[in-house]
Amino acid sequence: MTRTLPVGLTASATVAASSANLGPGFDSLGIALGLYDEIIVETTDSGLTVQVEGEGAGQVPLDADHLVVKAIQRGLQAAGLSVGGLKVNCRNNIPHSRGLGSSAAAVVGGLAAANGLVAQTDTDTLGDVELVQLSSEFEGHPDNAAAAVLGGAVVSWTESGEPPRYGAAALRLHPGIRLFSAIPEVRSSTAETRVLLPAQVSHQDARFNLSRAALLVVALTERPDLLMVATEDVLHQPQRAPAMPASAEYLQLLRSYGIAAALSGAGPAVLALTTENDLPAEVVAFGAANGFTVRHMDVGEPVRWNTGVPVRI
Repeated sequence: MTRTLPVGLTASATVAASSANLGPGFDSLGIALGLYDEIIVETTDSGLTVQVEGEGAGQVPLDADHLVVKAIQRGLQAAGLSVGGLKVNCRNNIPHSRGLGSSAAAVVGGLAAANGLVAQTDTDTLGDVELVQLSSEFEGHPDNAAAAVLGGAVVSWTESGEPPRYGAAALRLHPGIRLFSAIPEVRSSTAETRVLLPAQVSHQDARFNLSRAALLVVALTERPDLLMVATEDVLHQPQRAPAMPASAEYLQLLRSYGIAAALSGAGPAVLALTTENDLPAEVVAFGAANGFTVRHMDVGEPVRWNTGVPVRI
């Protein structure tokens, strides 16, 4: 039996951006980035009010089709709860359609905000396993979602079933690894670039990527000196390059300087992983001249939720 939450409950969630694939780890490896969205919710007697500040303002729906709203409703449903109405305030810092996990952040943040409401009842909140499962069901793959839930670096997987079962394990990222993002002004959606990928690949290419994905786990955790070779990929980045030539060029420039770099998710952002404190000045200058915002990124924290925060609408 579904119970309706009382009016006036408030909660908030903070959720990190993420970079998926990291080169060869297609739909499996991911890492959270220190760029955060905040979601604040309040239960009301009826209706729905959605406000978006920052990234996505004026571009995303402000009704029940908003991804955060859908995720909140799903989180409450999983707990056997419902609401008469909601106020939702999204304060977004994660750029949309750049390959930085903005949709995963919206889903994970919405589920976590639901946890903040559920925590004010006698019902159990969703744990990390449930958060990964439910958010990955929205996404269709677990790499970004798992990184947003667990923070840090993750390896994730999908088990067949209906619905599929999703799992993830955190990796102990080597403390010497530093992250730099290069975020372009242009946008690209995952759906648009996935159609460029072949339905089948050769045994040789599959074998190559398997070896690099396995090596990348070692490089991320114990041997950052192996990052260059471990981030090589032949299954998706070359195929996506024609759709984002500036990103492909910048990716190759970084690698020509000996910096391990990969498309961030489906792109067009690029992620560099290095043990150096800074990128070469020439690389930063090239990025700026070609429309990229290049910046150091801290490793992102796990999703956090709290209770008792009023919505400013």
